[in-house]
Amino acid sequence: MAEAQTEIYLTERLQTELVNRLRRLEGHVRGITEMIRRKESCDDILIQLSAVKSALNQVIVHLLEGHMDSCVKQCVVEGDEEEIDRFKNSLALILKHF
Repeated sequence: MAEAQTEIYLTERLQTELVNRLRRLEGHVRGITEMIRRKESCDDILIQLSAVKSALNQVIVHLLEGHMDSCVKQCVVEGDEEEIDRFKNSLALILKHF
């Protein structure tokens, strides 16, 4: 896949969106760390952790969509079974933990 990734990758717009989402998540996680240090309500912390998990799931969904539109689509066109199998394995792992 290294060869395919050098030629085809996520759009610049999607890359920027994903990086921005992940940066917001970093800030959110730091905020939760501070909540724990301040000994805030466990219920409030759990709510925030749930929000982080949901936001991370959205990053996964957007990355999958972009990956399918770029890399996977090209692998299908080229009939690259090895890369398609790698994608299926990745997808199975993601769905197992979603």
